[in-house]
Amino acid sequence: MSALSAHLIDEIKALPARYPQPRSAVMPALDLAQEELGHLTPEAMSEVATALELDPGYVEGVATFYTLFHLQPIGKHRFYVCTNLSCSLRGSGDIVDHVKGAIGVKEAGEVTSDGLFSYEEVECLGACEFAPMMRLDHQYHYELTAEKIDALVAERRSPPTAVPARTSPLPSPPPGGGGSKPKRAPRTKKSG
Repeated sequence: MSALSAHLIDEIKALPARYPQPRSAVMPALDLAQEELGHLTPEAMSEVATALELDPGYVEGVATFYTLFHLQPIGKHRFYVCTNLSCSLRGSGDIVDHVKGAIGVKEAGEVTSDGLFSYEEVECLGACEFAPMMRLDHQYHYELTAEKIDALVAERRSPPTAVPARTSPLPSPPPGGGGSKPKRAPRTKKSG
């Protein structure tokens, strides 16, 4: 029995044609496999290697190197909260604490009892000017507040509605390509 669906295997087999080097397709292929299963199993990584005609050790090496790939179950909705310098200076510690409270976990990697949520602290997501920020469900969310976190959690706890079909195996790019990006008021010097 296959770990991945036949449809997904076909989608993975089509990926190398989109890249100058076939090996470049391994990350999007692993992303698709993880999206389907929730995490990467040894069987799924082996099937990705076979579909891409790559060495299984290479595929496993990629999967274990990048922190966005998970070898253990994670929540259906995973908060990747940036805690690098810019985000830390703009309150990411408070955001992490609020995420933990809002979803009901005590530490990174813990999955909620209903399987819906987990979170992880990550280094940089490349949108320092919109700190604090995070990635959730392949979208970036900027200038986070406790209220924005609460709204995102509530949306995901609500009964599902029609979801548009995925058009790309890759997450949306930072600023200008997805997520919630509120308009920022101009900054002024503080008088002291």
